[in-house]
Order: sequence, then structure tokens, then C-alpha cells
Amino acid sequence: MSGGVDSTVSAYLLKKQGYDVIGLFMKNWDETDENGECSAEEDYDDARAVCLKLNIPCYTVNFTKEYWDNVFTYFLDEYKKGRTPNPDVLCNKEIKFKCFLDYAINVLNADYIATGHYAKVEHTKEGTRLLKAKDQHKDQTYFLSLLKEKQLERVIFPLADVEKGEVREIAEREGFRNAKKKDSTGICFIGERNFTQFLQNYLPNQPGDMIDMDTGEKKGEHIGLMYYTLGQRRGLGVGGCGSGERWYVADKDLNNNILYIVQGDKNPKLYKNGFIATDVNMISGHYPSDKFECEMRFRHLQPLKKATVEVIDESTARVIFDEEQSGVTPGQIAVFYDGEVCLGGGTIDKLIKF
Repeated sequence: MSGGVDSTVSAYLLKKQGYDVIGLFMKNWDETDENGECSAEEDYDDARAVCLKLNIPCYTVNFTKEYWDNVFTYFLDEYKKGRTPNPDVLCNKEIKFKCFLDYAINVLNADYIATGHYAKVEHTKEGTRLLKAKDQHKDQTYFLSLLKEKQLERVIFPLADVEKGEVREIAEREGFRNAKKKDSTGICFIGERNFTQFLQNYLPNQPGDMIDMDTGEKKGEHIGLMYYTLGQRRGLGVGGCGSGERWYVADKDLNNNILYIVQGDKNPKLYKNGFIATDVNMISGHYPSDKFECEMRFRHLQPLKKATVEVIDESTARVIFDEEQSGVTPGQIAVFYDGEVCLGGGTIDKLIKF
């Protein structure tokens, strides 16, 4: 129970289906926001109120240490390297479907855990598969791509065949206090607060030159390479000139602390042919073959791209797009699909340009 409307309706649906439901709220972050408010307290109040209304027990568990050790330190290390990590994906792997799952099974003696994720689990003779949700606009398989089949065997996703609009309707009809509560956005432990200010609390600023990659001309200064993502166009502080087209982040030189930018979204320096993926996780435990075609995305809900995956070793693969793509960013997660089935994912490491 997160205190949000999705987990609320999930609990309601499970109880309606005859399950013996237990509410479990977890706290992963201890810090207050810039206004001195701790959103976890408000979320817990909402979760507890829902459990009371559903007449189910409500437990709490604190995973702040586990989150710091297994997710946040990785998050900081990646930014130090000039990469752009996705802690939400890692949180699912290390906390929600590991620590949380272990606690529910071994301490509360639960048979399954259920969350408000929009995704589907299918059990077949060949094994347990992760499929896209009915609501394609809310599908969250991207964030679940680093899970293992064994974890999914003990998971129920009650919203697999429910659309977001229906969830709101159910919550309002049943009189849940969080029926109109906004969905959480941003990085899981940061929320909607100012990201730059947040990161400055943990990593020192290292301003440097912002260089036009085509001409070598200095166009300004950046505030620190960690604050920029490849393909980014907002917040560069560089006005249009010449063609008047927008500027985009094209590359980072970590050794010399240089941010390279180019003008125009069609600039060839923004496009890559593929990448090397590391820490690859296949949900089934194995690749479909040594070389296979699939669809993939490297951002949540991004339109799927066709690609060919060539296996290098158990945890490393070479991914080549059918068509060049922009915005491919080291540190982000790339997720592979075969139709409705999410095969797994890996971390984008080195970029490939023919």
C-alpha cells in the first residue's frame, strides 16, 4: 500500500475476488522536501485510512538502509561517471520485489505480493512471463524489466486488465479519500522537487565549457555534466543563432569537463546506430537465441523501436537499431519486447556509431 489510488484499488479488487488481503506500507526515504514536509507521512496516512475502510490490517516496514545501500549509492556513482541512471527500475529489482517480497513471504507469511503496477503476469508450461498491461498508456513493464521469473511467480498485478480511468471511477464510487490524489511523478524518492537542488546536496558542482561540437566554438558554460542528458534541449541557456534552431546535448567529455552541444534535432551527431548493453537481465533466465530481432525502448512509454540483439556473453549484448536513434543515453535502461511479452532489459553502456 503506497497511499496512492492504484494500490488502493488493487487492494479493493483483491478483497472483492476473495483474497485474504494484508496492507503493507514501506518507507524508503527519510528526508523532507524543501518545504520541510515528508510526503511519506501523508502517504502512510492515506494507506492506513484505506486499510481501515477495507477492514484489512496495515503494517509498515522501513527499508531506508537497504534503499541507500542498493539503490541510492548506485544512483550517485552513475552521476559521478556522467551517466543518467534510472533508480526506479533498480528500486523494483532491489527493494519492492526483493526486500519487500521477502518480508511479505517470510515475516507476514503471505503467499503473494500485489502492487498497483500496470502490467500482467502469465503462467504457462514454459514458465512465468511478464506482459504489457491492457492500458498501453500506463504500461509499466519498462520499470519491471530487471525482475526474474522466480520473483514474478509470487506477484499479482490486479490492474493488468484495468484502465486508469476505471481505477479513478472505482475509487470515487467506493469513497476512497485518495480517489483524486495526483499520481506520483519524477524519481521515486525525490518526487516533484527541484532535481538540480537535490543533487547538489550530495555531489559538488563542477562548471565547465559548453562547446559547439560542429565548430569548436565555446557557446557558454554548463553547471556540471551530471545535470545534462544526451539529447536534452531544455535548460541549456544558449539562444538560437544562424538557423535559429534549438541546441541539443550531443556528448560529454568527463576528463576535460566539456559539454558538447549541436544545433538542430536532425544533426547527425545526435544519432546512434546502437549500443552495448551490460548487466542484461532476461526474465526467463536465458536469451531467445544468440542473435534475435525484437522491439525495444530506452525510455518509459517511448514508441517501440525495431532492433537486432547480438549476445556477447550472459550479461552483455550488442544492440543495433533498424534505424538510427537520437537520445540514446548511457546509464539508462533498454527494454526488449517480443510482441506483448517483455523479455527483459539491460543498462546502456557504450554507444555505437557507424
